[in-house]
This record gives sequence, C-alpha cells and structure tokens, in this order.
Amino acid sequence: MNKTEKGKIVWFAGLLIWVLLVRLLTGCSVEKENQDKVRDLEFAITSEADLPEELKNLITEKKTAPFKLTYSNDQGLYIVVGYGEQATGGYSISVNELYLTENSIVIDTELKGPEKGESVGEEKSYPYIVVRTEYLENPVIFQ
Repeated sequence: MNKTEKGKIVWFAGLLIWVLLVRLLTGCSVEKENQDKVRDLEFAITSEADLPEELKNLITEKKTAPFKLTYSNDQGLYIVVGYGEQATGGYSISVNELYLTENSIVIDTELKGPEKGESVGEEKSYPYIVVRTEYLENPVIFQ
C-alpha cells in the first residue's frame, strides 16, 4: 500500500470512530418528564351522593384493595384514591397537592389514622377520596 491509501484508511477509521462515539454519547439518552409545577388546580372533594353512578360502581368493585383511578364526564375530571380495607373506622385522607405540569396532573394524598382516644368502632372501613377538578386530557401521576 502506498502512503495515500494508508492515509485514507486512517482518516476513514478516525471518522468511523468519531461517528460511533457521538452516537454512543447522544443516541441513547432518556428524556426525563418535567415535573415542575405550572399551576395549582382548583378542586372539590366530592361526596358519594354527588358521584356518577358508574363511578360509584367502580369504587365499590375496587375498594377492598388500594386503588387509584380517574373518571371523566361533562362535570369534569374525577381523581379517586382508595386505601383499601382498614381494621377500624376513624381514618381521613388529605390532599397535600394537586397541580398541573407541562405534560401531566400530579396528585399527592395521605391517609391519616384515627386520633388517639378517638372512638373508631370495630367495623372495617374502606377509606377513599374523590377529587373533582376541571377536565384535562393530561395523564395523572399519583404520588
């Protein structure tokens, strides 16, 4: 081989290594979802009496185990979080946050146990909360 052929091979090999290196470093990146708050969402806690019949039925089917679901109709978006079967009554659920990000709705709820000394009864309970907010097509992230 003469010098020009060797130079072309070295140049081609260097170019090939550079292309592979660039592909390796940039081609397989994972896009992280942007969880930054755009705005808080207004919401109302919805009582069982005000729930659509279809949603009541879904809750009844799922309430024995922890569950998370969404339901929408012309009234808005319903976000439901159930904490499954509890040994007694006296539980409450708080909504810590409900907000919109660029591409999702984030809800954070917390189950609070009975206060010390509170009369809770001996029947099992199935605490859940239904939050109604404006209708948005974004997916819901439960935290």
